[in-house]
Amino acid sequence: MKNLTELSRFLSLILRHKPETVGITLDEHGWADVELLLKGMNAVNPIDMETLEEIVRTDEKGRYSFNEDKTLIRANQGHSVNVDVELKKAVPPDILWHGTGEKYASSIDKQGLIPKSRLYVHLSADTQTAEKVGARHGKPVIYKVLAGKMNADGYEFFLSENGVWLTKRVPADYLVR
Repeated sequence: MKNLTELSRFLSLILRHKPETVGITLDEHGWADVELLLKGMNAVNPIDMETLEEIVRTDEKGRYSFNEDKTLIRANQGHSVNVDVELKKAVPPDILWHGTGEKYASSIDKQGLIPKSRLYVHLSADTQTAEKVGARHGKPVIYKVLAGKMNADGYEFFLSENGVWLTKRVPADYLVR
């Protein structure tokens, strides 16, 4: 059996980007039928309900949620497939943070932050998280995001179930390196 990290990565691929990998579909809000998900995943990697529950419970980033009776599961954010995960609008703190790799900095300096293949730009509430995210992309570069000013200027922010701040884009004028 694969370890939990590998299974969690596979689950992330399915629930955020490619549900067809295991022959399932997501509903309009990103929910997948747990029974069909397990059946599809088992064709590739052995997994049972207990293991799935452990992945959801122990995921350090809180990527996944079950519905109340655990018949449905979804990724909380990070989708490239067009779903509405029923994000709640929220007033952000004055400052948020974004970590990226040095190789992306010149592009960001010009065009700001764009979601690329995802539905939203992901922002952090603290520099430590932004640093970790940036380090995944090489030498980290940290941007201070003037979120309070953006919000006052009419940009919408959302807070995901797992505490990630999301917005459609961050123009370069609201970024400080």
